[in-house]
Amino acid sequence: MSLIATRPGPGAARAYRFPQVVRRTVAGGQVVAAHLPGQNLAVALLLLDGGAGREPVGKEGLGAVLAKALEEGTAQRDATAYALAIEALGTELATGLDWDSFQVSVQVPVDRLTAAVELLAEAVRTPRLDPADVLRVRDDEATALRMDWANPGPRADAVLRAELFGAEHRWGRPLYGDPDSVAALEVDDVTVFHSEWFIRPGTLVVAGDLERIDLDALAATAFAGAGGGPVERGGPIDVPLAGQRRVILVDRPGSVQSTLRLGHPSPHRAHPDHVPMTLAGTVLGGAFTSRLNHLIREVRGYTYGIRGDFASSRRFGRFAVSSGVQTAVTAPALVESVGEISRTQLTGVSEDELEVARSWRAGQLSVELQSPRAIAAALTTLVVHDLPDDYHARLREQLLAATVEDVSAAAATYLHPESLTMVIEGDAAVIRDELVASGLGEVVDHT
Repeated sequence: MSLIATRPGPGAARAYRFPQVVRRTVAGGQVVAAHLPGQNLAVALLLLDGGAGREPVGKEGLGAVLAKALEEGTAQRDATAYALAIEALGTELATGLDWDSFQVSVQVPVDRLTAAVELLAEAVRTPRLDPADVLRVRDDEATALRMDWANPGPRADAVLRAELFGAEHRWGRPLYGDPDSVAALEVDDVTVFHSEWFIRPGTLVVAGDLERIDLDALAATAFAGAGGGPVERGGPIDVPLAGQRRVILVDRPGSVQSTLRLGHPSPHRAHPDHVPMTLAGTVLGGAFTSRLNHLIREVRGYTYGIRGDFASSRRFGRFAVSSGVQTAVTAPALVESVGEISRTQLTGVSEDELEVARSWRAGQLSVELQSPRAIAAALTTLVVHDLPDDYHARLREQLLAATVEDVSAAAATYLHPESLTMVIEGDAAVIRDELVASGLGEVVDHT
């Protein structure tokens, strides 16, 4: 019996073909569609400019509460009647929320698509929003967040976000709010947010066999009763880098593990260097074969896993590293992680590493962009980030064409180890002295 000493090399990335994108304006709204010939399932997704970034500061969590409240009946039907109607079509109302958008979608056989969009529009445009239902949903969401925040991680994430972007800004607070912000929401907060953002037409995204779908009629159904003109979307936010590294301790007395969150601001999603920046992040920490995972997990044995990559929205982005390590190795794990980030920033990537990253990223496209729902999600990326219609068609070639020089330059430009904010959630009394001795930066206690 023998062990394999070397990893197998990357295989060739499979080719894929993204369908042609169709755009039109109907009934005051926009339609963006992709033709999937012979596909019996279709997805219709209503994309609204009502993401978490639209929530007022101090009202975080509005979108998440409203998403659940949409299922509590409409002006035409109570919750039971609505549930029965949508279940009769063999589908469900799927909602999604990010910084830039609110999404509501249905997936059904093509011949049921019009009926499903009618029910989708009914829920979005005319939800019942009975005060008792809204308060119950709010309380359920607050309870779920309290349970989540009892675990390691959410507090550290929130502290890092506030440090990077400023808690005085909405994007400096948690995406879904925190237990206190959600518990403080009132019925009027939810109804006003709905009236401001959910009555606007938005964009109808459709993925399916367009020869069997009347896009104009479908859009007229989705946009019925909608009104209001376009709103200012805002440009990229200029987030300054920290002048020096800092270590922020979030005390979790008695914890046998420390939660590590390291990060700094990075460019927005539509930045022209998105592809080489993504590949640099993949080599460093974005895959199981990454440098960070190899060093911290496989060589040192400090963790089950560590991840570091670039994440971005329409107006801002950040580079972040996350992991959980045993309390006893908190300081060395942090030192090694910062060292690996510094090495990547200074020396770039190798051809062998990049070949793996290119093959993996390009190969994912042929696997991920297959179903109608995945195609619809890709179309929303075009709309939200103002990307060209042929973006996904060209993405594979862009990934495979990225050179060592391109990706190394991105690592040198967009990794800033000297400006890292490092949030450590753990037993402060046990780990503080070693963190101070590490010399990584000023160590302060979070209050």
